[in-house]
Amino acid sequence: MRLSGSLWRNIHARGVPSRYLANMAAQRPCHVTVLGEQYLTDHMTNISPTIVSKLPLKLHTQPSHPLSTLRGLIESHFPSYTHLSSLSPLVTPYQNFDLLSFPKDHPGRSVTDSYYVNKDLMLRTHTSAHEVEVFGRGETKWLLTADVYRRDEIDGSHYPVFHQTEGARIVSANSTGMKEIEEDNERLAAHLEQSSIEIEDVPHLSSTNPCQPAHDPKHTELIAKNLKLSLNSLMLHLFAGRVGATAQNPLKVRWIEATFPWTTPSFEVEVFFRGKWLEILGCGVIYQPTLDNANVSNKLGWAFGLGLERIAMVLYSIPDIRLFWSQDPRFLSQFKQGEITTFKPYSKYPACFKDVSFWLPEGQTLHENDFCDLVRDVAGDVVEDVKLIDDFTHPKTNRKSLCYRINYRSMDRSLSNDEANSLNAQVVSYLRDRFRVEIR
Repeated sequence: MRLSGSLWRNIHARGVPSRYLANMAAQRPCHVTVLGEQYLTDHMTNISPTIVSKLPLKLHTQPSHPLSTLRGLIESHFPSYTHLSSLSPLVTPYQNFDLLSFPKDHPGRSVTDSYYVNKDLMLRTHTSAHEVEVFGRGETKWLLTADVYRRDEIDGSHYPVFHQTEGARIVSANSTGMKEIEEDNERLAAHLEQSSIEIEDVPHLSSTNPCQPAHDPKHTELIAKNLKLSLNSLMLHLFAGRVGATAQNPLKVRWIEATFPWTTPSFEVEVFFRGKWLEILGCGVIYQPTLDNANVSNKLGWAFGLGLERIAMVLYSIPDIRLFWSQDPRFLSQFKQGEITTFKPYSKYPACFKDVSFWLPEGQTLHENDFCDLVRDVAGDVVEDVKLIDDFTHPKTNRKSLCYRINYRSMDRSLSNDEANSLNAQVVSYLRDRFRVEIR
């Protein structure tokens, strides 16, 4: 299940100018090496050296890392489920989009939003890329934790690599399967009734969140109820102890209707944590064509997906998403496997702002994600954020000028002004060579 709405809610369709593709093609090597294998490149290739370097790391499998602990907590709540964490991040666009009924014009397919090795191979943008594969090999209850990749902006809460846990359960669409679900619903409801949790619910089915035509509404009601009870119990497991939930001050959870290509009905889950509502996950009843594609058309069920970094940043009070990738012992030594502790900042180094202003060649555009990838390739995690501070089109020549402000700040050491100047000069040089811009 892909992460829910807010991450892609404000995306709109984007085109890719032919001149931009021509410039990139002229500089692209014939091959790219990914995880030790060579692949031919083509007009879709946009995977960057920085991203390639992240592929072997798998933070969610590193002992004592916060993401590993969070993964373990989720898996411990579903002990009877198969736990998966080692599937390759390389998938086909067909796996990533088509098998999950993504529209052909969905913006996530664009080279501005996703990383492509070539037109036939890409980095998964969500753990749902493996749904059909896992169902097809006979798994009926499973969790999959993995690194996923999306081209994104640079700031304290966004990173082009993050980690998701996907959970799913399917049962036979007959009386035997429904009896299994009913019994589980009774068990979960009894547990929640005795717990310090307050749930703000929405109907399992509604005119705006309908049952799929291929499904029996009574079956969908039971499946949706099982989904909600299972995830309410998970929220209790993850958050109740961290908020000190009591009968007088219970953990607050609320459900919101949502819309996804891969589930109907669909929902988002939020938890009230430290004074505000935190969006935790997206979920729903699995879209029947997905199960048909996996050759399990006689079953139905639910799936959910959550982002580990988003939850870990809150539970551990980690202020910057870059810290998850730190190798500094002052960061790593603070954590033990299975324990959630409050992160203690060990430094606050000064920021060093540098502006990069340039004219684009006539008729060319530059997507912000392209600029951010270039900055990452030059400066890596030394960059705290990148902001567009000026976007100007000359009224007579129609030429476009952009100005980005880059905030250089290391998490682990003081960064001198000379170092920042050197990095910024490399950014300018790469920008000029790669996109043929005129520096102002």
